[in-house]
Amino acid sequence: MEITRRHFLRNSALTATGAGLISLPTLEAIASQRKKTSPNDKLQLGLIGCNGMGWSDLRSHLLMSDVECVALADVDQSVLDKRAADVQKMQQNRPQLFKDYRKLLENKDIDAVIIGTPDHWHCMAMIDAVSAGKHVYVEKPLANSIEECNLMLAAARKYNKIVQVGQWQRSGSHYEKAIDYIRSGKLGNIRLVKVWAYQGWMNPVPVRPDSAPPAGVDYDMWLGPAPKRPFNPNRFHFNFRWFWDYAGGLMTDWGVHEIDIALYAMNAKAPKSVMASGGKLAYPDDASETPDTLQAVYEYDGFNMLWEHATGIDGGNYGRTEGIAFIGNNATLVLNRDGWSLLPETQTKNNVKVYKVEDIPDQARNGDYLNEHTKNFVQAIKTNNAGILKCGIETGSIAAINAHMGNIAYKTGRKVYWDATAKGFKNDPQANALLSAHYHNGWKLPVV
Repeated sequence: MEITRRHFLRNSALTATGAGLISLPTLEAIASQRKKTSPNDKLQLGLIGCNGMGWSDLRSHLLMSDVECVALADVDQSVLDKRAADVQKMQQNRPQLFKDYRKLLENKDIDAVIIGTPDHWHCMAMIDAVSAGKHVYVEKPLANSIEECNLMLAAARKYNKIVQVGQWQRSGSHYEKAIDYIRSGKLGNIRLVKVWAYQGWMNPVPVRPDSAPPAGVDYDMWLGPAPKRPFNPNRFHFNFRWFWDYAGGLMTDWGVHEIDIALYAMNAKAPKSVMASGGKLAYPDDASETPDTLQAVYEYDGFNMLWEHATGIDGGNYGRTEGIAFIGNNATLVLNRDGWSLLPETQTKNNVKVYKVEDIPDQARNGDYLNEHTKNFVQAIKTNNAGILKCGIETGSIAAINAHMGNIAYKTGRKVYWDATAKGFKNDPQANALLSAHYHNGWKLPVV
C-alpha cells in the first residue's frame, strides 16, 4: 500500500506539469455562450490593468451574460487596443479606453471594477474605486505592504462596498471538502503545516540594459508611487513580481494562495513569531531581486507553519510542485490544485500494522474555480451581501499580511515577534519600519 501511494504521488507530479493553471474558453466560445440580456439588467464592469490575471478575470466575468465590460484602463496603448478588440469579439460592444484609471472611475454607470495592476498599485486603485462607489474584484496579493492592507480593509468598511480578492482557491470544491476533513479532527493533533511552491518553469531573468519605454506606454503612470527608475524591460509586465519596488516575489505571488488555505483550515490569523532564511541561491547573478529560494517558519498557537519556495526545480514536498500538507498524529493530508490525498500513520495491533485512520481514495479537482470565484463576486453584488464572499477583503488581508511578515523576517535576517493587539513587531524598530508603504513621485498614501 505504501509503495503504491508513493508511486502515485511521484507520478502525479510528473504528469501534472502545468496542472492547476486557469483554463478559459476562446473568445469566440465566450461570445457564443452569451445570451441576449437587457442592458438595464447587466452589471457594468471596468477593468484596470488589462494583462495577465486582470485579463483572465475579465474573460471569466464575461462568461456571465448579465455582465458587460464598458471600460478598460491600462498604461500601455498596445494592450488597450488589443483588449478592446478582444472584448468586442466577446460582447459586440466596444468598451471605452483610458490610460489613467481615475478617468474610468468617473463613469457613474460603472458598478464594479477589476484591478489587475502590479501589486504596488492595488491599494490606491482599490481605495479610489470604493470611494467612487464601485465594488471591487482585486487581484492578489491584496497590497504591497502591511500598512496598505490595513488601509484597504478600512476603506472597504468605510464605503460599505463588496470587495473580492482573487485568491480563487477559496472557491474550489475539493479545497472545501479537504478543509472539512481537517476540521473533523480525524488527522489528530496537527503540529505542523507545510506550505510550498516549487516553480520549475522559472528560468533566470537575464540582465538587460535600461532603455526607452515602448511606444505608447505611460511609464511615469506605470511607476506611480514606486521609486523613480529608468525603464528596464525586466521590471515591466510579468517580471515586476521579482522586484521589491513593486511586489514581494514568490512569497506574496504564490504564498498568499497557499497560506490562505492553510490558515483558514487551522482557524488561525496572526503568528506569534516568524523567522526566514534564503536568498538568490539558484540564480545569484540574474536580474531579479527577490529570493529564488526561501524557507520561513511561522509559530502559531498549537502549531508551526513552514513555507518553502524555489525556482527552477519542481521537486516539491510529497512529489507536488505546490501544495499544503497538514501533518497530524493520525495522518497527513496533502492538498493542492490537483486534489488531495490522505497518508495515514500506522500502529501495531496484535502484531499487525494497521492504519490509525481509515484510508480514503484520492480526491480530484472538480471544475474551474476561477469561474466559480467570479460568479460568487457577482452574486454578492446582486444580493448586496458581502457575507457570502468566498474571499472578502479581510480574508485577503490575512493572507497578504502573513506573507509580508515572512519577507520582513527574511529582510531582517532574524526571528521577529508579532504583537497582534498593537499590530506591530515587539521591540523591533527595523522590522516595524518595513510595515510601512513609501510613496514617491508626488503620489500620496491614501487617507481613509
